[in-house]
Amino acid sequence: MADLTMYSTIWCGYCRRLKLQMDQAGIAYSEVDIERDPDAARFVESVNGGNQTVPTVVFADGTAMTNPPFAVVAEKVADLAA
Repeated sequence: MADLTMYSTIWCGYCRRLKLQMDQAGIAYSEVDIERDPDAARFVESVNGGNQTVPTVVFADGTAMTNPPFAVVAEKVADLAA
């Protein structure tokens, strides 16, 4: 089961870096490419003031973060698992 959902694009360097860090830490995630999924793009816009800013991460509790540092993601995942 995924710990979070990451909305991204294939060309986003910040997305690639965060995915690599989560992979190395063993944090499970599902990824949604907002350029291939119009509903996902609209969702990202809704949590980012109308902007398609990625990575946008949504956690199991429904909270969203935009371009969060890996340490913040890892801490949030650990808090939700506790």
